[in-house]
Amino acid sequence: MAPRHTDAAAQCRQLQEAMAQIIGARTPGAGDFETPIPGLGFFRRDAPAPPAACMVAPSIVLVAQGAKQMWVGGEAYPYDTSQFLVTSLNLPANSEVRLASAQQPCLGLLLKLDVRVLAELIAQGNLPSQRDRPGGAGVGIGTATPALLAPIARLLALLDEPEAIPVLAPMICREIHYRLLASDQAGKLRQIASVDGQGHRIARAIDWLTLNYALPLRVDELALRVRMSTPTFHHHFRQLTAMSPLQYQKWLRLNEAKRLMLAEHLDAASAAFRVGYESPSQFSREYSRLFGAPPKRDIGVLRGGARGVDGHKQALPDHA
Repeated sequence: MAPRHTDAAAQCRQLQEAMAQIIGARTPGAGDFETPIPGLGFFRRDAPAPPAACMVAPSIVLVAQGAKQMWVGGEAYPYDTSQFLVTSLNLPANSEVRLASAQQPCLGLLLKLDVRVLAELIAQGNLPSQRDRPGGAGVGIGTATPALLAPIARLLALLDEPEAIPVLAPMICREIHYRLLASDQAGKLRQIASVDGQGHRIARAIDWLTLNYALPLRVDELALRVRMSTPTFHHHFRQLTAMSPLQYQKWLRLNEAKRLMLAEHLDAASAAFRVGYESPSQFSREYSRLFGAPPKRDIGVLRGGARGVDGHKQALPDHA
């Protein structure tokens, strides 16, 4: 067994080094960078960074060099090159860079997942059986294996063959989805992709909230919309997101207001009304509670030096 383990670890190191070279060559400085491959982005950080708010789409995140940490509902999910982070639905979170320097930057990637592809693969069968479906938040840390890293490395290599991307990238991405469904984090993805499951219903509710965050929220009506009882809806929503539906809506509103003030130069009262607040004073209190400073002061600081967050969709407009 030991030789096999050693071989697997060596394969992982080789694949990660190759990915780090590709990412490093395509990230000219600290920041977040789109690629010609749909859903694939790179990030580079040259120094550790404290937790900052972000919205994490269903995705897999890998660090090819360095280390990061995700905070969801007050719980930390640290990961480095030996692991990957996976999220199964849109999650408000805080992302932190733990290990990075100018000489050894934190380099990594985010690949968005397609729930429809996951559902198709599950329906086709021929996947390793899952005896249970773990609860908890819709985020987890998995073990990086050669089986998973190899197709990701091949996907990155397509950047040197752009004419092949439209043909080969979808096939390689499908293989990555398959490998994730065979990984130690398969349960979190299955519970969202299974159309008869509670996780799928919560994902539908989150989609509705994301589109309608400025409207008044009646939780019982939203529960009915996704065909769940109100108590069951509350329980599973909090289990997956570490928030209540009202807290989730508030997070969406406050972060959109922050974006409006920073990117569109709205004043605090105008931004508050735009996202659904009726009271600017209530907006200011809740904004200060979430971001640690009143709107005017916080936006002033950000305009002086806003920066993005590790490869996730952030409320600030400078993030890709």
